[in-house]
Amino acid sequence: MTIYEFFANTPHTDARGCLMSRVRFATAQALFDAFPEVIHKISVAPTGQAPLDFLRSLSSAGKLPDAVAFCAYLLPRREAVWWACGSVKTLTIDAAQDRSPGFLAAESWAYQPDDQHRQTALDIGNNGDQNYPATWLALAAGWAGGLHALGEQHVPTPPYMTARAVRIAILLSAARVGSAERLARLRFCIAEGIKLAETGLG
Repeated sequence: MTIYEFFANTPHTDARGCLMSRVRFATAQALFDAFPEVIHKISVAPTGQAPLDFLRSLSSAGKLPDAVAFCAYLLPRREAVWWACGSVKTLTIDAAQDRSPGFLAAESWAYQPDDQHRQTALDIGNNGDQNYPATWLALAAGWAGGLHALGEQHVPTPPYMTARAVRIAILLSAARVGSAERLARLRFCIAEGIKLAETGLG
């Protein structure tokens, strides 16, 4: 499989063959309102643009880390994990990374997003090296449900946790690629994220 072939296998339709948009926000501002922490991760102020138009404008302006962050929060959790797996595959210079336990666990959960696969991914992520993108892929899947420790209490895992991990996984991978190659590969990843937002996973 070449670096760009992972996304070619993305199931973009539902069981009836229908395209299903996964955009949950009317405007970019609405996403910022839903996830206040995004203001600290994106250097561009939100607008009243449709989210995908805002995302395209970030990419066109060369604000690629901002575009990665926005897309991570825009996509639903399953689509976000799938996108992160494909992006890490596209960006990686370490062939072993995309066959590592963390990568495989995240990919398996995206294919079959049940609690058993999620817990497996969480266990791998919690015991992984946080310097590696695959660890954050596993955490992205692991944080896509279940309970999260908050002090002495356990509460439902907030939806932004997956987005946080997706952003980190992709940016860690991008940092390991030469600057000229990085721009082209990140733009490709963002374009694939837009496709996922437009169609969803089947």
